[in-house]
Amino acid sequence: MVAGFESRPLKAAIWLMTAIGLAIIYLPPLYLVAVSFNPALQPALPPLSDISLTWYFALAKERTLISALQESLLVATITALVATGLALLSALAYMDLGKWRSRWFMFVLLPMFVPGIIQGLSLSVIFGRIGLKPFWGTVAASHLLWALPFAFTVILTSMAAVRRSYLLAASDLGASWWRQLVDVTLPLIKPGLVAAFIFSFLLSLNEFGRAFYLVGRQNTLPLAMFGKMNSGASPTIYALSGSIFLASILAVSFVLLAAQAKDRKLR
Repeated sequence: MVAGFESRPLKAAIWLMTAIGLAIIYLPPLYLVAVSFNPALQPALPPLSDISLTWYFALAKERTLISALQESLLVATITALVATGLALLSALAYMDLGKWRSRWFMFVLLPMFVPGIIQGLSLSVIFGRIGLKPFWGTVAASHLLWALPFAFTVILTSMAAVRRSYLLAASDLGASWWRQLVDVTLPLIKPGLVAAFIFSFLLSLNEFGRAFYLVGRQNTLPLAMFGKMNSGASPTIYALSGSIFLASILAVSFVLLAAQAKDRKLR
């Protein structure tokens, strides 16, 4: 009785702190989404009777933002593809290593701890020294260093689904290392690969500090939005922010649903 009584206040406190933390994280972007449906020029929560898609339709005329979005989508796609591929190779190498595993793990994760402005500035200097002019590729290179550790962590976590007994059974049946990878490992970690791709894509799409030093003639979306805010925010920025936020939620929800579906199949 006493233990149960003591645990209830503790659980209530944990749930309360969790709710407060989630509110701090999610209320600002949710407020921005709500503001984007206000047809007025001033940002404010609209009454239900005044909800409008005015600024979402106006996005089609914002050539600067659309061009920046296209640039960011290109950079994010390249970053996600390369980061997922390298993260997969890094995770496979980690699984085959023995006493060097911890060192390899820290080596791959090291770029995560380098501040973005320092990473962007250093790459800008190096690219300048070799005569490489800034373009979408230089931005993607910096975003790759940022996204790779996260993609590696996600894929490495999904490797828990690959039991050694599965690989040994495949080997006993005559499967080569390559066939084991294609027929056993990759199907089992497919949700992890998808999650790593989406995670890398979103990290690149929203990255600012590194792109600031490496962008070419065409700004990425965060840089274009920053410039718009400094010159007097247009309500279309709120609509674009709301669209990206909702798309991010849908992407993460897709990953979670895919992971749940996989768990049900394994059970």
